[in-house]
Amino acid sequence: MFSQNPKPRTQNPEPKKMSSIIQLLPDHVANQIAAGEVVQRPASVVKELLENAVDAKATDIKLIIKDAGKALVQVIDNGLGMSVTDARLCFERHATSKIRQAEDLFSLHTKGFRGEALASIAAIAHVEMKTKQDQEELGNHIIIEGSKFVSQEPAVLPKGTSFAVKNLFYNIPARRNFLKSETVEFRHVVDEFQRVALAHPNIYFTMYHNGSEMFNLPNSNFRQRIVNIFSGKTNEKLVPVQEETEIVTIQGFVGKPEFAKKNKSEQFFFVNDRYIKSGYLHHAVMNAYDGLLPNGAQPSYFIYLNVPPNTIDINIHPTKTEIKFDDEQALYAILRSAIKHSLGQFNVAPALDFDRDPNLDTPYDYQNKNAEYPTVQVDRTYNPFSDEKQSSSYSGGASSYKKAETTQSWESLYVGLKQDTLEVENFTFENEEVTASFFDEKEEEQVAKHTYQIQKKYIVSPIKSGMVIINQHRAHQRVLYEQFLTNMTVHQASSQQLLFPLQFHFSANEMKIITELQPALENTGFVFETLNEEYLQISGIPANTSESEVATVLEQLISDLQDGIPDSSFSQNDTIAKSMAKSLAVKTGTYLTEKEQENLVNNLFACKDPNVSPFQKPTFITMRVEDIDKRFAL
Repeated sequence: MFSQNPKPRTQNPEPKKMSSIIQLLPDHVANQIAAGEVVQRPASVVKELLENAVDAKATDIKLIIKDAGKALVQVIDNGLGMSVTDARLCFERHATSKIRQAEDLFSLHTKGFRGEALASIAAIAHVEMKTKQDQEELGNHIIIEGSKFVSQEPAVLPKGTSFAVKNLFYNIPARRNFLKSETVEFRHVVDEFQRVALAHPNIYFTMYHNGSEMFNLPNSNFRQRIVNIFSGKTNEKLVPVQEETEIVTIQGFVGKPEFAKKNKSEQFFFVNDRYIKSGYLHHAVMNAYDGLLPNGAQPSYFIYLNVPPNTIDINIHPTKTEIKFDDEQALYAILRSAIKHSLGQFNVAPALDFDRDPNLDTPYDYQNKNAEYPTVQVDRTYNPFSDEKQSSSYSGGASSYKKAETTQSWESLYVGLKQDTLEVENFTFENEEVTASFFDEKEEEQVAKHTYQIQKKYIVSPIKSGMVIINQHRAHQRVLYEQFLTNMTVHQASSQQLLFPLQFHFSANEMKIITELQPALENTGFVFETLNEEYLQISGIPANTSESEVATVLEQLISDLQDGIPDSSFSQNDTIAKSMAKSLAVKTGTYLTEKEQENLVNNLFACKDPNVSPFQKPTFITMRVEDIDKRFAL
């Protein structure tokens, strides 16, 4: 069975050669990886396609979306279009018409330039592209599914390009599940659309969502474009800003201080027609409003900056919304002074003028009048030492006054009452003290519990084991939160009617949010008299709310819902209850009477969960007598 002379094993076998472990990624894999950076949500696709349409020198751009962009994002423009070769090549990685060499990065006049957008979008969605140049008779119709070319054929098309992106993240289920609700994603899409539309008022923009028209923005100037987007009384809020220097040219508008909001929804910076975010420039704007805004208020601004392209670097962030400037300090100073000048010029900011002409304060009709000396009238017949009868009348007056003599028949007022009193005397009354007390009332008052307020922030209440220290702001948040939540659940809320209805003006997006929240707000106690796209009229407010707080409550509520329902909330009602409780809760630094302190303590411990605020922070701490004894024993 076995061979008698087996082959001897080699003592030193040759070492096996290691294979190469580094390899180039396939294009479709590389595109999917790049898509994670380029395409975070449907709004990213909207941004890339709109910017491509703008770069194609289009004058009419349509945006059509379905299911907040999850099912369809389509951008139709009347731009230059693409040739047959370009139409196929544009989906390749790092293919771009915007730059030719590295030096072009420092003189960019276009939007997208990386050449990764279309390749990344095509890797994670179904893409259908139709394009035609003006001089060509036929256009091209290309269908791509997940980086795979399905078809390319000629077609009869109008001038321009149409991109239809369907079923986003169809091949990456984890990324699709990562997307938020339709409401949240739609708001992100609207934000991107507004940014591009504001940067280019000379282009006609329209937007459709699920078949209904959301925006119709004809080509106009900057001011009209802002008013068309935000509607309402935006035109009244705007103060123009204009400044031209060698470093930067500034134009745009800032909002009046009285129209400041709690959120940052109407704050836009544009550099060379590109939307950017800059905390540094935002600080310059806030500095210009110093002393004009209440705490926590955010002004509206739409600032357009034009700087030489070689003085900025925009290639520092994948989203291209952050820019590095050459001379930030000079830009800061110019922007701040320009806004201050505008606010002062249009009498928005109070001015102190020591060279004021006093003649300006004199009414015009007093200019030709002569001064007249005042006349003094003296009653020469007046004698302080005369009798009372003489002093009670005027010598030169028209009528004299005499003191009415006291009537002698005052007893007649009480005629007929004697009989009644006699009848009453027959009745006997019980003693006032019906129940006897074992303890003296004075002693009982001394034993009664008292609460104390410390630094207008904490309430101290004694208990059997020591004392409880309550944070008044958090405790009131918990009380109000449970009240509002109960009212919205039971649909029974007490409301106080207003003598004069309150009227508020919000932007179109904010009015949509309030319209969605109307049933829930009515359950908390609000009564809406009028609610349309232009303004909001309230005739009734919750019982524990004052008129001055209504604007704060609504603005805070809109601000909290701008980014959708937070993870800490269970539902929309929960978010509303939390937001209103945060706005209406008694603030730190508010003095509370002893009765108010007692009510707050009692209401807190009557709650279902008195230990924590709605935002999961402790409402009170307990200090035992033993803990105090230990501190004294040191």
